[in-house]
Amino acid sequence: MTEPDNATPAIEAYPVRTRDKLRYADTDRQGHVNNAVFATFLETGRVEFLYDETGSRGDAGCTFVIAKLELEFLREINWPGDVEIGTRVAHVGRSSFALDQGVFQNGVLAASARTVIVQMNEETRRSHPLSDALSNMLKKLG
Repeated sequence: MTEPDNATPAIEAYPVRTRDKLRYADTDRQGHVNNAVFATFLETGRVEFLYDETGSRGDAGCTFVIAKLELEFLREINWPGDVEIGTRVAHVGRSSFALDQGVFQNGVLAASARTVIVQMNEETRRSHPLSDALSNMLKKLG
């Protein structure tokens, strides 16, 4: 494996970080972690970002839904061990925002992703503008 270049972010570039333990059941017949599990790692990072000990960071009466997920596989992840997931805000819009995420094993970036998340009103099931407080909080985590 080659060392990451200067354009490759380190885990420290992400203000929100969490870990996931790799399970033997995560592996495929090639002996590395199955590609589908990468989406689970990203979910772990999103949940850590979107919810805190008091609940959702969203506005009252709203929830978050994923509108788009782009995932780039860069390296294999191997069992046993764990991964570290970094999350940061890439863009804040009117009723949506984009997250950049990185999945790292042993300090090496194994996957990167961009997820567009829309705040949805739970009653109308339509997009709902981000409050100024939520928008400002998101911008601080960019």
